[in-house]
This record gives sequence, C-alpha cells and structure tokens, in this order.
Amino acid sequence: MGPSWDISVREYESTDRVEHYVRVFSGQAKERIEARLERGTRYEPMIRAKMREGGLPEDMYYLALIESGFDPNAYSRAAAVGMWQFMTSTGRDMGLRVDWWIDERRDPVKSTTAAVRFIKGLRDQFGSLYLAAAAYNGGPGRVARGLSRYADDLEGTSGEDLFFALAEKDYLRNETREYVPQLIAAALIAKEPARYGMKFGTLPPFAYDSTRVGSGTPLAAIAQASNATVEAIRELNPQVLRGVTPPRDSTWIRLPQGAADSFAVRFADLPKSTRVGLFTLESRKGQTLDVIAEKNGVSARALELYNPSLKRLKSGRLVPGQSVLVPTPAVASAASSVPDPSIERFGGASSKTIAVHVVKSGETLSGIAKKYKTTTAMLMKRNGLRKPLIFPGQSLVVTGAASRGRVAAKTNKKSVKSATASRKAASAKKSAPAKKAVAVTKKRHAKKAAR
Repeated sequence: MGPSWDISVREYESTDRVEHYVRVFSGQAKERIEARLERGTRYEPMIRAKMREGGLPEDMYYLALIESGFDPNAYSRAAAVGMWQFMTSTGRDMGLRVDWWIDERRDPVKSTTAAVRFIKGLRDQFGSLYLAAAAYNGGPGRVARGLSRYADDLEGTSGEDLFFALAEKDYLRNETREYVPQLIAAALIAKEPARYGMKFGTLPPFAYDSTRVGSGTPLAAIAQASNATVEAIRELNPQVLRGVTPPRDSTWIRLPQGAADSFAVRFADLPKSTRVGLFTLESRKGQTLDVIAEKNGVSARALELYNPSLKRLKSGRLVPGQSVLVPTPAVASAASSVPDPSIERFGGASSKTIAVHVVKSGETLSGIAKKYKTTTAMLMKRNGLRKPLIFPGQSLVVTGAASRGRVAAKTNKKSVKSATASRKAASAKKSAPAKKAVAVTKKRHAKKAAR
C-alpha cells in the first residue's frame, strides 16, 4: 500500500508546475533537498503534533521545508527569521517575544505554534488550505483582492481548485504562484524518496527537559550544570541570542533530556563567577572601549555589541560616567552573531491609496468598520471575506480601492504596522536561502538570503 497525505497531493501531482518542481528537487537540487529533509526529521514529530492540535493537516509540515529548509536560524534579506520566516512585527503580533535578548521566531516550538495559528486563521478566512498557503507567502490582502477581481471567472470553482484557477491569472507574483506547487512536490518526494532516487536519514527528535533560571544566567553555566556542551544548549535554545538569559527576567530554558532532575544542585555548586554572566562598570575619563575590553578578556567588538548606544568624544574615547555592560568571556563566546531583531526591511514605494489594519485580540469586524468610518459589508468585500470572521494578527484592507495598488503589507513601516504585511513585506522581492536552495530557480526566487 502506497503513502497517503492529508493535503491534496494526488489530485495535482500531474500539473505542469508540480512536475517541474519534482524534477528540480530530485535532480539538480537533490543533495540540498535530502539534507533539508533530514534536518526536518528532528522537528517533524513536534511540528506534526502542533499541526494536529491546531486543527491543520499534518502534512503542512512541508511548508517549513519551502520556507526555510527547517532551519530555526534562517534569515532573509527581508529580515524574516526562523523556520517559519516571521517578520518582527508579525512575530510580536502572534505572541512571540522579539527583542535584543530573545528572539522567539528562532524557537522551533513557539514559532511553530504561532505559524499554526496564523495558517489556520488564513484557512478560515479563505476556505482553502492552498489559498491560505498563498496568503502566508504573499499576504492575505493580495489573495483576497485577486478573488474579488476575478470573482466572475472563478464562479463555480471551489476548494483547492481555487488556488490553481487564481494562479492561472496574471495576478499573483511568481513566488506566490510557485509556492503551492513546491509544497506539493515536497510532500510527494518526502513520502516516496526511493521512487525519486532520493535518500535521507532520521535525526533524534527535538526532545528536552525544561527549567527556569534566573536573570543573567550564562549558557555556559547552564551547559556545565547539565553535563552538556554549550553548543548543545544553544541548539536547544536558539532564541537566546546573547549567550546569557536576559538581565531582568527569569527565563525558561531547555535542557537535554534527563538533565532537569539534578540541574538545580549542580548549578548551585558552580562558582559564583561562573554563574554570573554580566556586570556593569562606569566609564572613566580618557577610557576607550579597547582598554575596557582588554582588561576584561573580551573583544572590543563584543563590548560594542552589548553597548550599541555608548557615546564617544571626537577623540574616540568614551564619554565619562556612562554605564558599560560587560559580558564575561564565556558569555561573549556563546553569543549568536545575528542582526538586531528590531530590523525590518520593506520593498517598494508606499501606497497612498491603501491602508491596512492589523486585527488585535478582542476586535470585531463591525468595530473596525466603525473605526474607519465604513461598513462591515464593505470591509468583507474589500478583503474577500465570506463571513464576518477575523482573527488576531490578520491584515485587513481598510481604505482605498480594493483592486488597485499594493497591499500595505508591502509598504512603509510607518504607514502600516501589519502582521502578515511586514512578515511578507519584502517577500515579493527578497528570497530566503533555504527556500532559494529548495526552488533552485533563481529567476523566480528573490525572497530569502543565504544564512
């Protein structure tokens, strides 16, 4: 008996674009796809469980292959981050912590929970899983306006056929049009690798114990108390960016399985100097960052990373009287070299005719309509809603012509604080590395940057 899928795969496996990506994935991109599928096996049980608990088909697991190659640290030129490629504002709108110390877009578990909730909301909005996937990639505003624009042509078409019918129009961007065929091709080859001449191994599942540690706890100390390597702790906790837990918060940390029982005793036995990761000092007259760095056994670059707002005199010396945050050498060496999570990049010029409202928890469509001096019916029409059903994090076009311009999801940050918008803001123009490698069609993919 052959494999089965809980998404529509067999129905579309013979379409031209699906066949094309099957050839690409099992041909010129074979080794890269095999490596990414193998990496995914570490997270597969967790992701499938999250999909199932969230009311989504488990095989939407393969969406993370297309998004990031299952890389929790994937980073695109558009500043989308993590396995599910959230932009900063979208991640925060979906309940993820994103700041200088912690970036939960990199957390495999929490980001998957957020992605499931987001995709489910899109499916509820459009009534189609593949339209939801297209909206995840290109923004729900664009998909909704396409359905509205071609409503007459699409009459009588339903379910997953709607995506393919809309994709035939010269409307969706190439990346979005190719997104679902890639998902289907990935699901095909992953469940029948031998049929396509592919082979990949299975990694140990992403399993762990958890414990809460105090503020400013070095990952190196956690590793010692867990009888693990620093790299093992970092791999379990990619969301901890600076080699140390935040200085003002206690934090839940993942430990290797079996380490939690003895952790508290082992941690308490560590020297205090090992358990402390950060301290502050006051800059003195004539001091330079190099002098402070050398004295404390860290690089000037590391000190600058932890103190981005330090003021200097024209001579280059520090302004006296400033607080300088100094990491220990163990903390500095365990820090991740990542850009500031507050960075977001947006492609294209801003639109003067379209604005987007990001739905907050507790809001209703009628309340939003009243706020923007319009009607519920008009909002439903502009956004292609079949029912007055909305969800937190959803982007709604609230002003301007529904059939013109670009959704504010692709516009300036000042004009749109959009969850899906900012998440996929530059995704129409910028392409993530894993996805770029997955697709191997450079002319179609300019979304995500190499890691």
